[in-house]
Amino acid sequence: MVPVRNEERDLAPSVRRLVSYLRECFPFSARVTIADNGSTDATWAIASRLARELPEVRAIHMDLPGRGRALRAIWSESDAEVLAYMDVDLSTDLNALLPLVAPLLSGHSDLAIGTRLARGSRVIRGPKRELISRSYNLLLRTLMGARFSDAQCGFKAIRRDQARALLPLTQDTGWFFDTELLVLAERAGLRIHEIPVDWVDDLDSRVDIIATALADLRGMSRLGVGFARGSIQVPQLRGPVRAGGRDLPLQIARFTVIGVASTIAYVVLFLLLRTIMSAQVANVVSLLVTAVANTAANRRLTFGISGRSNAARHQVKGLIAFGIGLVLTSGALAALAPTHPGRLAEVSVLIAANLVATVIRFLLYRHWVFGRPKRAPDAWHHQGQVISTVHANEMATQGERTN
Repeated sequence: MVPVRNEERDLAPSVRRLVSYLRECFPFSARVTIADNGSTDATWAIASRLARELPEVRAIHMDLPGRGRALRAIWSESDAEVLAYMDVDLSTDLNALLPLVAPLLSGHSDLAIGTRLARGSRVIRGPKRELISRSYNLLLRTLMGARFSDAQCGFKAIRRDQARALLPLTQDTGWFFDTELLVLAERAGLRIHEIPVDWVDDLDSRVDIIATALADLRGMSRLGVGFARGSIQVPQLRGPVRAGGRDLPLQIARFTVIGVASTIAYVVLFLLLRTIMSAQVANVVSLLVTAVANTAANRRLTFGISGRSNAARHQVKGLIAFGIGLVLTSGALAALAPTHPGRLAEVSVLIAANLVATVIRFLLYRHWVFGRPKRAPDAWHHQGQVISTVHANEMATQGERTN
């Protein structure tokens, strides 16, 4: 599939080049769908002409713009075994197409993505785009627990059966659709195959970088809130629930972010309550309120546990873990009391005591509160593995294979 909007200049030469590659170099039957979403120039006329001239091409027009909207609509109706898309500028070398779809046709993986950030990739683009891309993907790995390396490369494929399960869960209609689909896929336990690609930046790209970045941040916030509240429920499509199997660095990073937010909330609440009650009482109330919120956030975001099952038990254990913090902070305040400290001294001592308690609390969270048996290595995510063309060809059956 090639989603397009106002691409009258690149559409014809790119589609003809793609069809030529499929005829001469691609061993599976394939269909090219041009998805015109809201073009106001001659794009639709060109797409219609290409569909009449080339038997491998079909063209579909959608009145409303949005790459995510076009992908969801057309993939939901496709009968191809593997659904793939690429940007119309063909920035990604087409020689990567076979390695992209082969592991899906063989049944080895569920999704496949091209990555410009892996070893072996060859990328030509400006420093601004490079910085934005790396920063965005780092943010995804830190805050969303993503394990894929490149969410934004316009070169992806998914098995039809898995797409049918995930597409109804997606909401974004624009550029964030890719990220949303990948995050949902990981949480569903699907195998994501990554291939390094050769990629050349299109200097005439229509993408508004600033607007896209802001939309991506809003999308990440929406997903994070949905996962935390449990309003986004992702079915386990392959294997058991990945409750505690996240990598330690990611757990520490996300625990730290939540901890910083909790500490700020704790300090603000303590200062507000301190005006109407004693330091010890204000400390207990502030710690209790933030403890419940902290446990819920870490349960969902750090350790990947959703739903109401065992939620009460986790909260009870979380409160016990926070009891250590209460002992440390209360003890620090008691030791400080004879000196008649000011507000600044009280807050400084409380922050120091909380830092010590935080390290202990993380260990308790990881090994006791949310602890689960470790999963077998490489059971969920497969990066850089090569599936032989011969094996993929043996697994393929007759009929339409790729769209």
